[in-house]
Amino acid sequence: MKRIDHAKAAAGFIAKSDHVAFHDKRLWDLRQKRDVQAHGIAEWETMRELASGIKEHALSHLSEYLEQFADAAAANGVVVHWAANAEEHNEIVYRIMSERGMTALVKSKSMLTDECAMRDYLEPRGITVMETDLGERIQQLDHQDPSHMVVPAVHKLRGDVAELFGRTIGTDPKNSDIHYLAESQRMNTRPYFVREKTAGMTGCNFAIAETGTVVVCTNEGNADLSASVPPLHIASIGIEKIIPRISDLGIFVRMLSRSALGSPITQYTSHFRAPRPGTEMHFILVDHGRIERLAMEDFWYSLKCIRCGACMNTCPVYRRSGGLSYGGTYSGPIGAIINPTFDLKRYSALPFASTLNGSCTNVCPVKINIHEQIYKWREVIAVRHEVPFVKKEVLKMAGRLLASPTLYRATIASLGGALRRLPNFVLYNPLNIWGRQRELPDAPNMTFHEWYKKNRGGRDGNA
Repeated sequence: MKRIDHAKAAAGFIAKSDHVAFHDKRLWDLRQKRDVQAHGIAEWETMRELASGIKEHALSHLSEYLEQFADAAAANGVVVHWAANAEEHNEIVYRIMSERGMTALVKSKSMLTDECAMRDYLEPRGITVMETDLGERIQQLDHQDPSHMVVPAVHKLRGDVAELFGRTIGTDPKNSDIHYLAESQRMNTRPYFVREKTAGMTGCNFAIAETGTVVVCTNEGNADLSASVPPLHIASIGIEKIIPRISDLGIFVRMLSRSALGSPITQYTSHFRAPRPGTEMHFILVDHGRIERLAMEDFWYSLKCIRCGACMNTCPVYRRSGGLSYGGTYSGPIGAIINPTFDLKRYSALPFASTLNGSCTNVCPVKINIHEQIYKWREVIAVRHEVPFVKKEVLKMAGRLLASPTLYRATIASLGGALRRLPNFVLYNPLNIWGRQRELPDAPNMTFHEWYKKNRGGRDGNA
């Protein structure tokens, strides 16, 4: 597949100044609300430690807990399937539905099904897939991937949605009232739940090994409809979603919505354990590269992720470049460390879409060392020669410059004068990548070394 050029993909979003301003403000607002919630709980850091430890323990004993979960689910009357990769997952879903004559699927939000490109697999085979989450439905109608883990269409303004709905579901394209748009989507979607030959699908936030239960956290209630109205419920479950005991769930429920949206809890925390009389429930446990990632000494920590999106809300690069610029299911800081595990060559630019400021690590509820993993991916990319030629040559030049104090000082001194004297068309040329979206800083009249030599020189003989 084609290599993702994050900077180029971000350029289109950056050009829409009103979108960038809203995107930045909206996500930073979520970060601030998260901080209020975190600071309001005295044991917040203890909870982070505990949550991280539970996930690490579960991943360290993954095969045992997967077996326990599968056995408990089967004892509850659930049919359990195992999928090694995306293709097997999609084939299982299609087989379950086709054997029962199902022709439509109403599904709640699931990043795993996006990761597996399930809609692209099912729809050419005669299965209509209806996204029932508002943000996911917006993105489906616009033929775009979600741009955020929790708020999939956050990069759109209400006017964009009004125009899209007018073009696709026949609403008033000039009416951008939020309540009108949400109600219009609801009325468009609800009939699909009660149609004949329709199955329901949910994702999974947490899979409890002790009880064989799937827990889904939502704010719209669509997951409950997808699981409870149709006669067939399929749950797609990444194997890393396993937690050992029902008593462990409380710690994650307390942290998930606080980290994601700055709210104490999601509106719905639903437990799916057994099929209702006369219905079927199927769980699909999916690997799709997770076992391989678990064996990566430096990168297995990303499997702790509970998909809260807190790292995205705080990231200055993500907030200003938009999620679609990352070119994959997972965007932002967590995407920069997850996506390369699927295809290093395709996603080799993403670890460089970071300032390494560490804010993502500071807000992660399960204490994933995100910025350290981003740096480690840069090392891997350099060793495997996946760094683009221009970037490689610039880094070589920078290395030689920084290795020579004399050359560095001479360059800085001459650069400062050049910045003050040269015209803009010389400074802002195609080679100046930094200057494409920002102004070069004003050069100081005196470098620090010049100041130090003038004001402190001769005192210690090391000027």
